[in-house]
Amino acid sequence: MQYISLRNLRFILHEVLDLEAIRRGDRFGDFDREAIDFSLDAAGQLADQYLHPVYTRMDRDKAYFADGKVHVLPEVGEGLRAMGGSGWLSAAWDEAYEGQRMPLTVLNAGTLVFQSANGNLAAYGLLTKGAANLILEFGTQELKDTYLAKMAAGDWQGTMALTEPQAGSSLSDITSYYEEQEDGSYHIYGQKIYISGGDHTEAENVIHLMLARKKDGPKGVKGVSLFVVPKYLPGPDGGLIDNHVTTAGIYGKMGQKGYVAAHLMFGEQGTTRGFLVGEELRGLNHMFLMMNEARIGTGIMATGAASAAYYASLKYARERSQGRHPGNKDVNAPQVPIIEHADVRRMLLFQKAVVEGSIALLLQCSLYQDLHTARGDDRSHLLLELLTPIAKSFPSEYGNESVSLAMQVMGGAGYTDDHPVEQLFRDIRVNSIYEGTTTIHGLDLLGRKVMMENGKAVVYLAEEIQSEITGATGQTAALGAALGKGLEEMQQVLQHLMQLARKEDPRVFLADATIFLEYFGLHVIGWMWLRQANAAERTLDAGENQAEQNFYRSKLQTARYFFSYVFTRTAGLRRTLLAANRITLDTDPELLM
Repeated sequence: MQYISLRNLRFILHEVLDLEAIRRGDRFGDFDREAIDFSLDAAGQLADQYLHPVYTRMDRDKAYFADGKVHVLPEVGEGLRAMGGSGWLSAAWDEAYEGQRMPLTVLNAGTLVFQSANGNLAAYGLLTKGAANLILEFGTQELKDTYLAKMAAGDWQGTMALTEPQAGSSLSDITSYYEEQEDGSYHIYGQKIYISGGDHTEAENVIHLMLARKKDGPKGVKGVSLFVVPKYLPGPDGGLIDNHVTTAGIYGKMGQKGYVAAHLMFGEQGTTRGFLVGEELRGLNHMFLMMNEARIGTGIMATGAASAAYYASLKYARERSQGRHPGNKDVNAPQVPIIEHADVRRMLLFQKAVVEGSIALLLQCSLYQDLHTARGDDRSHLLLELLTPIAKSFPSEYGNESVSLAMQVMGGAGYTDDHPVEQLFRDIRVNSIYEGTTTIHGLDLLGRKVMMENGKAVVYLAEEIQSEITGATGQTAALGAALGKGLEEMQQVLQHLMQLARKEDPRVFLADATIFLEYFGLHVIGWMWLRQANAAERTLDAGENQAEQNFYRSKLQTARYFFSYVFTRTAGLRRTLLAANRITLDTDPELLM
């Protein structure tokens, strides 16, 4: 397996995170260390057999639209059904729905394995699981009985149908609408675009979780409801009946060519029936369950791509010999592997810092969700809400840079399709656009999340970070001091921005929200690296062999790299956030010629 480290996943799950906090309850009590390790090994075996071998082929034999059908490789269906048949799509559910009550922390560790092996194929499963979770949470018993088993098995694809031609992320402006019928069902009309997994030949049916507006209902989000809209209606005899969900075509994309993005039409070639999910006119509230899950999933997808690129470039750097050490002028001396060169190590360390920092954050967010599920505590919920914009945006934005450096490590070879990094570079780019652009998450973080319940979430986060700083001693003391200084400076930035919020037009306060998102995110990843470094130092001397000791030394060295090379970016971002000038606001459109 050369696309992710199972050893690192075990380190995060067993040595960094406090999984005992959720195992003490009834819900997750079965998932002890042995069960978790078994699950990770099973995920690795499934990924090696069904996902990774077809990653490159899905790009070269890309999805295409012909004769009214979206054609994908048969391996897409095989992989989706393999994930379903082995229980991964329903793992978190109760036993009543064939689930295992698997903690989301463990489930997402497995998902990281799948996404690093083949993000194009794994994403079909991610979508299906998310759509099924909405039905499980808000659907009627009839909807659950009709759809969950088939979706959990991977036989039926699930989607999230939000975007429309005139309304991208502005969901209050959607125009797709519905009309209630006398029998209590609904007729659906409209179009949706860029619908991932929206149609393909390897699914018996496609189940759209779709937002639509009540005809002549309230404007804005108050008029929006959520529906199950299947491509085919299940018939009384077990057959499938056309529901007139028409695929107009699919989009040609820069990357993720095996992962379909469809243009769908509803009610144009016949009656399209939909089935209300949850309360009428509360569709957006319900959909946020899947949207937040998908945002974490997008972070996982980006991290998976960055992980695969890191291990590809690491392998290449160890095998490729070129040049000699500076100062060695002997042309007869053998060339050295490029991993011997300091700048190559710098680029590899950057990738490792991004990948393993992102993994730690994504699993920490998953643990907060598990804690909220197990205990219903407000603290975990608020921390998850605050960190979700970071969990989506940091792996997406810094993952782009990370994969770019993987290509740089490999030189010209990385730019060719003889190696996977060329495809990974194209595939990862869209993750900073999926599930809300980075700009939207900056606005969400600064405009909503930091002020939730009068800033309580930020206070909780500061307490969590400070606890880790207090525990930093010995080799990690300097790292803790750097993060502590950064935390103090971030408080100053927040105070400055809150003053702007009180005194100025919202445009001023939010003008640099994306800059704040990066600034805030670097402190969060710094926290993740301090946690890993503290855990590594505690265990370093207890390493059973040289390989284990090297693993812990690697954690400490990467943490040092992060604080010396990456965290230092916060200084420039801070200067920008505190600056009095308003360059972007004061730039007239006419000046952008």
